[in-house]
Amino acid sequence: MTLDAPGTVGQLTAEVLRGMAGPPPAGLVATSVFWLHHGTRLAGGDTTYLNQYVLVRLGGSFGACAFEEGELGPEVCREFSGAALDSLLSEGPTALRIAALDAYLAELRPHREAPDAERVELPAGPPEVRARARDAAVAGLLDIRSGARVGLIGVVNPLVEAIRQRGGDCLPCDLNLRRTQWGDRVTDSMDEVLDVADSVVATGMTLSNGSFDRILRRCRERALPLIVYAQTGSAVARAFLGSGVTAVSAEPFPFSQFSAEPTALYRYRAEAAV
Repeated sequence: MTLDAPGTVGQLTAEVLRGMAGPPPAGLVATSVFWLHHGTRLAGGDTTYLNQYVLVRLGGSFGACAFEEGELGPEVCREFSGAALDSLLSEGPTALRIAALDAYLAELRPHREAPDAERVELPAGPPEVRARARDAAVAGLLDIRSGARVGLIGVVNPLVEAIRQRGGDCLPCDLNLRRTQWGDRVTDSMDEVLDVADSVVATGMTLSNGSFDRILRRCRERALPLIVYAQTGSAVARAFLGSGVTAVSAEPFPFSQFSAEPTALYRYRAEAAV
């Protein structure tokens, strides 16, 4: 079975629940649910990134979703570990639903086996080295002309730097940060960015805060290239390739920040998915 090009995340979830993508989720078990919380401050920076993730293990795959502090507690592990996957998709908090959907889609088609995926190995080393390599790989999905305005929704400083190194004018937007490492103003208004950008780069966390559908719709309306860099919902974002999403940098768990050893991310382009 194959899915039609999804219009929204809700539509995609509904199709999965109806068994239109593969095995019905009611017959599958979420072996484990994980709740993770960590902080990071890269050398030379003045920003401490605080991240929370919920992870769902399904067979040989993990699904992941970041969430804001206080949205989800560790009791989710006790409540949903070992539950039928359809209950996570239909009854769980938003972040858990996204993680469950991600696990399901990743199990159907693991990134490591996808013929349209370009594997990029991140080098061993300290967090700064690995973060720059990761964000350079993301920026490499952009076809930027000199002076092009690139909306960045979900700000990480190495990605701001990578966009600028390619000649782009970065328009940063984030709900939590107010300034980049270099003192640039960061807006909290997506519309301020989406109305003027020539292309858009968005984090997978837009899936968990409910803004992904809105970004997708506006990029479709304006025919803007949309690149998603995703630890959150990497397989979910991939489902929208060619249906509003131009390219995806998919980084499945374990993420680069959890290891000093070489790890992989997978780059997809819509033309390769046709």
